[in-house]
Amino acid sequence: MSTFDDLQDCPSWPEAFAQRYRQAGYWREETFGDLLRVAAQAFAEREALTDGEQRLSYRQLDLRVDQLAAGLYRLGLRAGDNVVLQLPNRSAFVETCFALYRLGVRPIFALPAHRHLEIGRFCEFAQARAYLCTDCDAGFDYRAMARDLKAGHPHLEWVIVAGEAEEFTALDGLYDPAPSPAFPAPSADAVACFQLSGGSTGIPKLIPRRHNEYLYNLRASVERCGLSSASVYLAVLPMAHNFPMCCPGFMGTLSVGGRVVLGHSPSPEVCFELIEREAVTHTALVPPLALVWMEAAQARGRGLSSLQLLQVGGAKLSFEAARRIEPVLGCRLQQVFGMAEGLICYTDPQDPPQRVLHTQGRPLSPADEIRVVDEQDQPVPVGQVGQLLTRGPYTIRGYYRYPEHNAQAFTADGFYRTGDRVQLTADGYLMVEGRDKDLINRGGEKIAAEEVENLLLSHPAVADIALVAMPDAFLGERTCAFVIARGQAPRAVELLRHLRAQGLAAFKLPDRFEFIPAFPQTGVGKVSRKHLREAIQALYFGAEAQARVGTDARG
Repeated sequence: MSTFDDLQDCPSWPEAFAQRYRQAGYWREETFGDLLRVAAQAFAEREALTDGEQRLSYRQLDLRVDQLAAGLYRLGLRAGDNVVLQLPNRSAFVETCFALYRLGVRPIFALPAHRHLEIGRFCEFAQARAYLCTDCDAGFDYRAMARDLKAGHPHLEWVIVAGEAEEFTALDGLYDPAPSPAFPAPSADAVACFQLSGGSTGIPKLIPRRHNEYLYNLRASVERCGLSSASVYLAVLPMAHNFPMCCPGFMGTLSVGGRVVLGHSPSPEVCFELIEREAVTHTALVPPLALVWMEAAQARGRGLSSLQLLQVGGAKLSFEAARRIEPVLGCRLQQVFGMAEGLICYTDPQDPPQRVLHTQGRPLSPADEIRVVDEQDQPVPVGQVGQLLTRGPYTIRGYYRYPEHNAQAFTADGFYRTGDRVQLTADGYLMVEGRDKDLINRGGEKIAAEEVENLLLSHPAVADIALVAMPDAFLGERTCAFVIARGQAPRAVELLRHLRAQGLAAFKLPDRFEFIPAFPQTGVGKVSRKHLREAIQALYFGAEAQARVGTDARG
């Protein structure tokens, strides 16, 4: 077994649990490379992937994956290597994922919105041997960022670019026209990939997902969501996210012979046309996008006739929004709650409206163990709010190379402290009430307050800073930076320029700045974020009737 898989680097399940999950049939000793191979044998000439004008059958996709895997192996990548993968929703993303899986090379799934700060941290923390990116997307040149990354990370041997590669290795040039299976298949117990945690520290926490457990996550999600070979899944959200990848996502769709349609933009103008042209049956959105889609559907006076099921997750969907989805869009709603660390909850397509509209679903597996506890880790009565702890056959036992944090994030008996505050209903459904962690959920994207604060503190005009959530009817939460200035208060645009210069992703930029002389404090002298949140909430709602106060950073 690779030294990367030892208990310090990638904590695994105790043998008794692993044996239990195998005996129950949850872990089947299969890999993601096997998934596509089996599907290609069963559905060879069926269309697997639609990317604009490009259409690939299962046989063609499987062959291209073999060709790319052979080229990456010839380049020098080997099982156990870590690579950072940052590609938009294109066929290259799907092909690269499966090629890396077949080699046993482990992708770190970066989001297209990540910039130098985040990508550099991933490269350094995981000692990545390669960075795979596109040339340009949404007006951003990833090659320019790659030049800086390669100069600052000597262990980064290759930059591989989809599109115009310039001085880097062209992804298109790696496809071997006559591939031979010269590389050994990875173990089903090996780490398949790394998802990213939206942790509250701002330090990159990599989530090791293994073939056995992640495939169980996928298979059980396929069953709960009712996917079949007749399903057509539209990938709208960034495919690197756990949600559109394996819950059940594009991977789940391919596992049953369905068709995946790649959405290059989440806008209703683009997606509605795709849904109608390709007869899309399933897709997944975060709540802000669901609201945009409903407004667009109402404006055009009709729903989406082929769409059968809309999953909404990533942040809590309000009851008012939930109850409008079926009448406006003409499809069933499935609420989804979970985390890339493991636990996923779904409402069932056959659930009564009371459950679908008011809860965030029930755990995916009969082997999921749930505790709702108080501050002393004691169980709270059913129906009361408490902190959610969980363990199970697809919930990790620790982050990658992070033993000091694992000691805090996991109980001694292996339960993961999710940081969510929930109610558990008598029939086993969860109602999400909020978060314990100092983490802001901006439309499904998680923002660590500490990360943004540390970057702002490096500005000479900032004496102190506290970033908190402010309510927003569209995104759920936006960010407000309370700043104590050193001398004359800087302009908001100056602080935003400072953050951009340090490579912070755009979605993490504060939406609003408030300049105050001092922070409210708790009884023990700490900054009272609770009082700051209450202050901005009062100011925000007061501004609905009066002139807005403060500085709106994003206009």
